[in-house]
Amino acid sequence: MRDKVAASLFCGLLFLPIAAEAEMAFFSIAEKSAVMYDAPSLKADKLYVADRYLPVEVVVDVEGWAKVRDSSGSLAWIEKKFLNQQRYVIVTVPLANVHRLADANSELLFQAEENMVMEWLESDALGWVKVRHIDGQTGYVKVTQVWGS
Repeated sequence: MRDKVAASLFCGLLFLPIAAEAEMAFFSIAEKSAVMYDAPSLKADKLYVADRYLPVEVVVDVEGWAKVRDSSGSLAWIEKKFLNQQRYVIVTVPLANVHRLADANSELLFQAEENMVMEWLESDALGWVKVRHIDGQTGYVKVTQVWGS
């Protein structure tokens, strides 16, 4: 019995670092533009240029470089110096409703169009993300309508 309890505790502990790491995996592009590469080298092929504030998820972290995934699922390498811990989300639906409260019945503040980037403020309300629009307006959007949270 004691062995089963120990095994259960050990297996449960294995998942803690993954959950903690997943929470910290989202970053944004820090510079006005950053080159995305197909390998972790300045000599690698350039894939595209990412704009400031684009949210990305780090999936591999090596010295000086990070392999990141964007909202479309595309993978690319970027120099880590171009990443910012300031988080943003990107709208993934044609129109996302941003409400005053984390409640679909609360006042609709504005609608954000697909591919609009907004600052991520918190994800404390289950199923909702608190965001700030570039004009300073803050509100809540459903987590299913954005990527990067």
